[in-house]
Amino acid sequence: MPSITTELAKVLSAVQRPGDFYASGITAMRAPRLEVEGVGPIALPLLPAQAQQLIAVAEQAPYGRGAETLIDSQVRRTWQIDEARVHLQGQGWTQTLTHIVTWAAASLGVTGRVAAELYKLLIYDEGSFFVSHRDTEKAPGMFATLVIVLPSIYTGGELIVRHQDREQRLGLYCEDPSEVAFAAFYADCSHEVLPITSGCRLTLVYNLLRRGQDPLPEPPNYVNEQTQAAALLRQWAADPAWLEGHAPAKLLYCLEHAYTEAELGFDALKGADIATTAVLVDAAKQADCDLHLALVSIYESGGAEYSGNYYSRWRWRDDDDNAFEAGEVFERDTTVSEWRAIDGGEPAWGDFPFDEQELCPPSAFDGLEPDELHFQEATGNEGASFDRTYRRAALVLWPRQRRLAVLNQAGLSATLPYLEELTERWIDSGKDPESPLWREADELAGQMVQSWSLDKDYSSRAESDSAAARMLDVLARLNDRKRITAFLVDVSAAGDYGKGDNPAMLRAAGLLPPAQVAELIERIIARNAVKALSACADLLVRCASEAREVGRTADFIPAATALAAALPGDPERVLPPEQRWWSRSTVESAFVVDLLTALSVLDRGLAERAVDHLLAWPKTYGLDAVIVPAALTLTERASVSDGAAVQCLRDAALAHLNARIAEPLKPPPNWTRASAIACRCADCAELSRFLADPERKTWTFKAAEPKRRHLEESIQRNACDVDCATERSGRPYGLVCTKNQASYEKRALQRKKDLKDQALLAAGD
Repeated sequence: MPSITTELAKVLSAVQRPGDFYASGITAMRAPRLEVEGVGPIALPLLPAQAQQLIAVAEQAPYGRGAETLIDSQVRRTWQIDEARVHLQGQGWTQTLTHIVTWAAASLGVTGRVAAELYKLLIYDEGSFFVSHRDTEKAPGMFATLVIVLPSIYTGGELIVRHQDREQRLGLYCEDPSEVAFAAFYADCSHEVLPITSGCRLTLVYNLLRRGQDPLPEPPNYVNEQTQAAALLRQWAADPAWLEGHAPAKLLYCLEHAYTEAELGFDALKGADIATTAVLVDAAKQADCDLHLALVSIYESGGAEYSGNYYSRWRWRDDDDNAFEAGEVFERDTTVSEWRAIDGGEPAWGDFPFDEQELCPPSAFDGLEPDELHFQEATGNEGASFDRTYRRAALVLWPRQRRLAVLNQAGLSATLPYLEELTERWIDSGKDPESPLWREADELAGQMVQSWSLDKDYSSRAESDSAAARMLDVLARLNDRKRITAFLVDVSAAGDYGKGDNPAMLRAAGLLPPAQVAELIERIIARNAVKALSACADLLVRCASEAREVGRTADFIPAATALAAALPGDPERVLPPEQRWWSRSTVESAFVVDLLTALSVLDRGLAERAVDHLLAWPKTYGLDAVIVPAALTLTERASVSDGAAVQCLRDAALAHLNARIAEPLKPPPNWTRASAIACRCADCAELSRFLADPERKTWTFKAAEPKRRHLEESIQRNACDVDCATERSGRPYGLVCTKNQASYEKRALQRKKDLKDQALLAAGD
């Protein structure tokens, strides 16, 4: 059975003539010298006073009905000045007009020379309009009308152009006075001008003419192709096979012309791409499909081989890519990026992945030369390699009902900002829980939770502003209890959890029943405690604080028990297989503070047993790095300082400090220094003898640079009380080694700190 990608490409291949029934755009303008008989030079942007002067010398514009020319302000309320009284001069304006006519003709699909003949100058003041009508042929060879809006200050006045069953609304307004907006449309198109709501608009109207005997151009007619394309898209949208991967979830119709990121846009398309896009835009609308413009890229890398077109493998030139040929592809990456919307917007979706079965036609990239190709010469144990990139602009379609599923393919970089935007729109709309915005946000959140990736580098997970925290905040704002529960169970309790998630987690969990919250917190801590001790302790202390305020501390005893059970002990213990990929994290004093603060609130007996565990493993919970700083912090907290667990910790810290303070402290009486050197080479042996000598303060070691470097590294590695400097006189240079009192000075500083900490801890008794 033919696929949608093959059938749609076949239908659109019949759309060969470029162009559409209308063209519009904005371009830079070199201001003309504009004069109107009866008024004189006209300043641009149009001044209100001159607008009134123009109206004073103008006549009310008529309209045609059959052979009659009528004036009726209920049909047309506009002021006109005949072209004979309008004088436009200046080489810059001639260039601007030529550019506009050339661009408009190409966009209408007209080839050959096209002339622009000024017809009228129109003034639209407040309330001016023109009901739907068609232009009559005003000159031989006229096939279209060109409207150029000169710099003016106004609002309203949109131009609506219709052809067959298509309609286009054009704003024709420029904020920048150095630009002009323009529109061109075929003469047989019906069009209307909506009322000007404020200000005054100054417009030049031209007849676009083709001279000669050839038939006049007509709007391209692709009704049959449009109907067929719409039918194919409707059939594809209704096919559930995409759920199993048997049909494309989205379509990427590749365009003919090459477009850079800077020029990518619906209003910058060229040639037949204009007509094809017009057909597909209308077909997508009929089939209820979303359509965007984007860049489709395929990146490949792999091994390269020498082609023989080089001097020598050892005399290869950096600029000679002909020396290589691309070999086997090892890596292939496919992405859709640089999104553009029909209305000119640029959705911030980032890179979407795509499956090559979504390309339309399937052979879209066959035979293309890469946009970028780079070779790398062989280095070390690695052979020569290449990387290359292919790019094409494409129209990307998906059924509107499938939009969230397709968006979810792109991952959190696309879905999370979109969910946040949906939430803002829902809040601004009044927070109706039955709103379509809420239902869409809820559906997207469900898909995000279901596909949330746990394949992450936990060691590099951000401590704040994580994707999980943002997600929980959004769900809390949506008051979406169902998705909050699912996220905490399927994501947080499944292992994607970090300390930065805790504030958002508790805000979201606050919407759930208390008993359910306690059960969820226990699951999260039990699953994550081994790899995220500090995060779990921070979570528990936050829960304990809130629970104490509402008298529900018993709810969190199971969570406290789970954290206490996960406390690390013997650092030499072999971890079970499922934990071996987690690195052993260093225990910090802040963790002990959070742990004992929480346990002292929830279960004092559990807090005492936890302290016994901490003190039993000094290699894991270092006295100076963990126990003393934690005891100092806990002593300052009146809410927990009087508990038996904190007192036990403080006693252990004091005993450690008292023992070190009792040790004698005095400067060395001579130049003897600790001489235990691990290295047994002859040079290091001489260093040991120098250190042990009570009479020698300085020693100059003369040797080649490698030996000097080894000796200096040995001094540093063994923490010798020696300063080193290089003496650069004579050969070989010398390493001047001078003994110091670094060990004594370090102990003196430690003594000063120990005395201060001893006083603080003793004051807590």
